[in-house]
Amino acid sequence: MQTQALKGRGASSNPSNRFHSLHSVEEHLSNESEAYDEANYKIKLISTEIIEQTARTVIARNQSPDVPHEQSVNPYAGCEHGCVYCYARPSHAYHDLSPGLDFETKIIAKTNADECLRQEISKPAYKPKPILIGANTDPYQPVESRYQLTRKLLDVCLEKGQPVSLITKSHLIERDLDLLEALAQKGLCSVRVSVTTLDNELKRILEPRTASGSARLATIHKLATAGVPTGVIVAPVIPSINDKELEAILKASKDAGASSATYILLRLPHEVKDLFSEWLEIHYPQRAKHVLSLISQCRGGKLYDSNYKNRMTGEGVFAEMISTRFSVACNRLGLKMVANEKLNLSLFKAAQGAHPQMCLF
Repeated sequence: MQTQALKGRGASSNPSNRFHSLHSVEEHLSNESEAYDEANYKIKLISTEIIEQTARTVIARNQSPDVPHEQSVNPYAGCEHGCVYCYARPSHAYHDLSPGLDFETKIIAKTNADECLRQEISKPAYKPKPILIGANTDPYQPVESRYQLTRKLLDVCLEKGQPVSLITKSHLIERDLDLLEALAQKGLCSVRVSVTTLDNELKRILEPRTASGSARLATIHKLATAGVPTGVIVAPVIPSINDKELEAILKASKDAGASSATYILLRLPHEVKDLFSEWLEIHYPQRAKHVLSLISQCRGGKLYDSNYKNRMTGEGVFAEMISTRFSVACNRLGLKMVANEKLNLSLFKAAQGAHPQMCLF
């Protein structure tokens, strides 16, 4: 039986965790009673489960030269948005889960994320640097409306004068305009909204539980109107799928109020290669080989190259064409080609002296 698309989900399968020595294989059943059981299994598989976790630390440090932030916080692991191309999918293997459907149906919520952040940035040895919220998974995915962990993190940043940037695809960020505006007035925050496509049909199958392109543009407008420095990320740029929209997305984002722009060429690390190839065979069977060929041309003959020098933008003729188109469009529109706004570090409230000794009992 050929793998089929699952309504409201980006992935269509649950590949085995790459760290496991034993792998399971799904058997498609034939008789009526067995088919009924299989249908129930699929219904159970695609429902969302929230796993609450108490974190010990939340600040992740980055030393990659092609990532424009040194510190990040991710209040959630996994993402219900279900973007099939998400480069963060392989990280779910570290939680003993699959980067496939598990990534978008088993969401880990770090329920004490704000407490951890306050403790970590209150240490006397902490040196203030901007923190990016949402480097791995979207901090405003649907579960945020229930747990409000991102809002609590912003509260801590405002209280401590900690500079913070956010990346999101969700209009839920508008809920926190009060905090974002207060932070922005002190030069403490910036936001980048990821816009992948303005085509609602493509969005439905590519990133099924995200806001529409028009809703994201409206979010850019509301943030910019509130005085929050707001940029657009055209990501990912997928050859022969959404690359034709590059200029249109940049123009619409500029009209909405975006002041800066960046782009990222599709990245397919580890299990994402197979998940995306499967997605192509389901939704674009006649175009699948062509798309994969263009991707490999941008990655030195492979579907993915982790080399820091070009993993974000690729190499070769097609990648150079995308880079040129992006630069020309940004120059014409007056968009700054920067990944991060410069934030104010002078307001950070450093810890005063050593922490008082805790009692033993």
